[in-house]
Amino acid sequence: MSTPEPLDERIAAFERDGFVVLPGIIPPEQVSQLQEALIRIEAEHNLGYAQTSFEGRKTVRINNLLVYDPRFWDVPLQPDVLGLAERLLDRELLLSSLCSLTLAPGQGAQPLHEDTQQLALPRPRPPLAVNAIWALSDFTAENGATHIVPGSHRYDSSPPYGAQDIDTVQATMKAGSVMLFDSALWHKGGANNSNARRYALSCYYCAGWMRQQENLQLGIPAEVARSFPRRLQELCGYSIYKGQYGHIDNADPITLLGGAGRPTVWQASDAKTARKAAERKT
Repeated sequence: MSTPEPLDERIAAFERDGFVVLPGIIPPEQVSQLQEALIRIEAEHNLGYAQTSFEGRKTVRINNLLVYDPRFWDVPLQPDVLGLAERLLDRELLLSSLCSLTLAPGQGAQPLHEDTQQLALPRPRPPLAVNAIWALSDFTAENGATHIVPGSHRYDSSPPYGAQDIDTVQATMKAGSVMLFDSALWHKGGANNSNARRYALSCYYCAGWMRQQENLQLGIPAEVARSFPRRLQELCGYSIYKGQYGHIDNADPITLLGGAGRPTVWQASDAKTARKAAERKT
């Protein structure tokens, strides 16, 4: 009997539990660089704590991270994470958002929730979105490791928002690890009862037909997006889903950045018909 490939094992764990942890896949040097970049950006732009209780009044959330530092460009493209997200959604997935989650000491726990709770769609269902939490600090029970309800992505309802009487486990992990979880998984951010900040990133992918949490096409200046690797441009929405959704004047939006576009479904259909006609003549 052949040994399952690591990707297959991760898919199986994700489908069973609604989450999977990829331990130590981010090199320590990259972890340090990303954490340093967050500290610098926060200071340079005078960014403070979030303004709502859900986002965390002692949590610094830096949204639209791709515009601040090229070091963040590698995050959505990390091969192990992106490869797993592509298997769970499909290769035409989108980057829905990329933000920081810096919990200061004294930050309380989030309400229990699931990330697609606002969408009136039946459950259980195939994944609509996958959140990849990058640990840039050790995630411990004391500093706010995410609380999860394993297997809850298969429940037929969303959680009672903010429920206190539901058993959870904390997803502790070392810095450099990444946890991917189904957007339908019941979860909440933990409380930081330590005396140090806890640094993390949320790299959120969604199905290619969904609206993104962040409007990256408007939020990222075109001159910045032109510098991205092509795959990152596609993830940000400069692409057409199934050759049909998201086109601009019947063209792939990637052409706005100077890239060669893929054909629309209608163009591909005509090309296929022409090829068959040519084959019949030969």
